[in-house]
Amino acid sequence: MNEPGDDSGSGARSRARWGIALLRRLRFSFGGTRRLLFTLVLGCLSMAVTIWIVPGMSAGLAADVLLATVLLGILAALLRPLLTSFALLLGWAGVLLAGVVAQALLFYLALSLTPGIHVDGFWHAFWASWIFAFLMTVVTWMATAGDSAAFLTHLVQQAGDPQPGIAASVPGVVFIQIDGLAAPLLRWSVRSGDLPTLSRWIRSGSHSLTDWHAQLPATTPASQAGLLHGGSDQVPAFRWYEKETGRLLVANRPRDAAVIQARLSDGRGLLADGGVSISNIFSGDAPTSLLTMSGLTGRNGRRGPSRTFATFFINPYGLTRSVVLTVAEMVKEIHQSRLQLVRRVEPRIRRHGSYILLRAVTNVLLRDLNTGLIADQMMAGTPSIYCDFTDYDEIAHHAGPTRPESLASLAGIDHLIGVLEHVAERAPRPYRFVVLSDHGQSQGATFLQRHGMPLEDLVRSLMGTGTVAASTGLDETVGPVNTFLTQVAQQGGPTGRLTRRALQTRTHDGQVELSPAPEADEAAHESDLVLIASGNLSMIYFTRLPGRLVLEDIERLYPGLVGALTQHPGIGFISVRTGGQGTVVLGRDGIRYLHEDRVEGADPLAGFGPHAAADVLRHDALAHVGDLVINSPIDPDTDEVAAYEELVGCHGGLGGWQTEAVLVHPRDWVVGSPPLIGADAVHRQLVDWLEQAGQRRELRADGPALDTPQGHGGS
Repeated sequence: MNEPGDDSGSGARSRARWGIALLRRLRFSFGGTRRLLFTLVLGCLSMAVTIWIVPGMSAGLAADVLLATVLLGILAALLRPLLTSFALLLGWAGVLLAGVVAQALLFYLALSLTPGIHVDGFWHAFWASWIFAFLMTVVTWMATAGDSAAFLTHLVQQAGDPQPGIAASVPGVVFIQIDGLAAPLLRWSVRSGDLPTLSRWIRSGSHSLTDWHAQLPATTPASQAGLLHGGSDQVPAFRWYEKETGRLLVANRPRDAAVIQARLSDGRGLLADGGVSISNIFSGDAPTSLLTMSGLTGRNGRRGPSRTFATFFINPYGLTRSVVLTVAEMVKEIHQSRLQLVRRVEPRIRRHGSYILLRAVTNVLLRDLNTGLIADQMMAGTPSIYCDFTDYDEIAHHAGPTRPESLASLAGIDHLIGVLEHVAERAPRPYRFVVLSDHGQSQGATFLQRHGMPLEDLVRSLMGTGTVAASTGLDETVGPVNTFLTQVAQQGGPTGRLTRRALQTRTHDGQVELSPAPEADEAAHESDLVLIASGNLSMIYFTRLPGRLVLEDIERLYPGLVGALTQHPGIGFISVRTGGQGTVVLGRDGIRYLHEDRVEGADPLAGFGPHAAADVLRHDALAHVGDLVINSPIDPDTDEVAAYEELVGCHGGLGGWQTEAVLVHPRDWVVGSPPLIGADAVHRQLVDWLEQAGQRRELRADGPALDTPQGHGGS
């Protein structure tokens, strides 16, 4: 599953001629002329300030500055495509080098050709080009209130030709996944008008908002396995231990995602009919996967950047804009984190260190990159595109699902959806938009904050003897960045070698892990007990005995352990199998017998929603579920839960909004069998809509599946 856009080899069109063609294709409507003049004025002002403040540069007349600005624009249109093609020959090193130097070359050439402007040498022009790009970024951002339309218009203009044989009568579909968005929060945001694009769609009647229930575990890997493949039953948690092999799997590590992908794929996934997967965990059987975790292992062929990647970096306003906004995002995070502390906002966690940079990368760089990739695929006429935007989920984990910074990130995604709506107007085929989430998020102080110790320490203290290996790290938050860096490191040439050398201590089995898991990953099979955490869900595996243990076995191994855990105030309920009464749910004051649908004392699942019993029973039947399944308590007044990881916003278990996902779809695409329970049901609905639109004709029930590894899943 390689990236499109390999322009090397015979038949590649002349990029200089392409630049001329772009100029010829311009149509100057009133609005377009106004934007051009607006850009020209800003450019002249930025050019004048640049010449004024940079030593070794001077201009005679204002007309000279205007002429230099016009020449720079013409040279960029003519020569940047050629520079992009040259950079692609050198891989990522060439692209990054061109991103730094290309604008300086064009800037120096434009100034040298302009009468009345003097520049002492290239290095003066180099620094001046960066100052000019910085000024243009800041001034344009302020003048347009942060509008990204101009940047994305540039990406659209640089996109390649549409795919041959596009059936314009068959609409394409763009699936935008807003990771972690809860249905109640979206409804509130629509009513408040804070999401103008989605609010307009729903208010105008073009789209409908439908809730769907994310089953246990309410986590991205399980939901995407269902949404993209119809196989959510292959994922029992975000991370889990497999006793048969002694292996600990973490779903968003590329090597583990590839293992799960092989189990899911049957050639009939959501994107199997010529679709593209962008920034997902799994591919949906798409022929083309970009920044998709499961597609980073065992890849053959070219691994360098596509033309879209190169255009993103070489465009001066793209690279400079992203750098400026990334730094601004870091400053904003420091301020907002400090503000929570000063205002004594509770619950909160400490936000510091690498997260400051991580937030900036996911909320600016990767979001811009994802949007550009979607725009590129739309202009190519790709029939179906599925992209996961993780920005909101990332910030909500650390700040809280309804905090101002989280809502601002959500508004940013809404804005980019509106920009993509405008891109669709220029695409070679009509496009319909479906916006959905994979789960919601619930808020609360963590287990460690409430009880002064992590869950694994509590278990260790109650065992008496034995060793514990715990996997409770924050792998999810760095997954997208790991994916991008792994893709860069895997390519050949100097870029790959430099990246591998720079990240040598953070690379394991060829995969970059900026926040590597603790030694439990390697030592799990040597320990007496393995404990994993996925939000406010935890699972415990007793490794000395094979298979799924029943309560009586656990009592013989560690007498009193289960009872002591059940009585702890940081544990809401424990699900465990028994020797004679099936699966039971244990609470502090009662027991629920799931197979008998019988309760003794207080129902341990009370307060966890109407689907709780069915969710726990279904989850119990999945492969590789722990011997004990632990869920945190829920506060009946605030709906807050307690994560077993250090995240103030969490998902993975039951309680609060984390199981309340959402689906925004065209109103004329009717939900066939409401309510939608589980990601597999949503997958079937999405496939039905694609078939109604005229896609997947060769993948109907009686059609052949594509040639991909066999596994679970289907449509």
